[in-house]
Amino acid sequence: MAAGIIPALQVAVVILAAGRSSRMGKGEDHKLLATFDGVPLVRKSVLNALACQCSRVYVVTGYRHDDVLEAIGDLPVEVVRNEDYASGMAASLRLGAARAQKDRPDGIVITLADMPAITDRHLDMLIDAFRRNGGAHVVRAVANGSPGNPVILPRLLLDAIQGLEGDVGARRLIDGHDVPRVEVEIGEAALMDVDTVEELHAAGGVLPIRGYPR
Repeated sequence: MAAGIIPALQVAVVILAAGRSSRMGKGEDHKLLATFDGVPLVRKSVLNALACQCSRVYVVTGYRHDDVLEAIGDLPVEVVRNEDYASGMAASLRLGAARAQKDRPDGIVITLADMPAITDRHLDMLIDAFRRNGGAHVVRAVANGSPGNPVILPRLLLDAIQGLEGDVGARRLIDGHDVPRVEVEIGEAALMDVDTVEELHAAGGVLPIRGYPR
């Protein structure tokens, strides 16, 4: 490295993809296997993460692990299996963050696999803001000022993730700590997830009859 060049802060991405899709209605319907332009949603989310300015991507799986793995198994990511996915989102956060921390990133992007409008450009906007602020701030995507996802947690908050329990996410952690925050406006993508069949269809998704389409 040339003298005087400061390396960019390293940011890992943790994609939460372990949930049960409990609001989809039918037991065989799994929203992460629904296709958007022919691509399973979980794969779409992983491809966007791989295309952004991150150092590494980790995917936390749980419900329908084998089907989700089939959709992303050829991609250069590390999969972390959450056997306790039924207990809520906190277990996935703890596992994903613990694995990512072993590689000592300066921050971790926490993103949800069921947000079809999030792109690599949105992730890069957040990472750029994190780096501009020296890696000491929480960076959060907002839509017209309303907090949404993804978020970036700085290194100083990562240990605190291990104290989360139940069906809570990064917002509980952010609200419980006095860490400066930066909000990045990315539009409605920050709030658009697909918890129901109606939301999935409205976003352009198509559910397979059973599992990952073959």
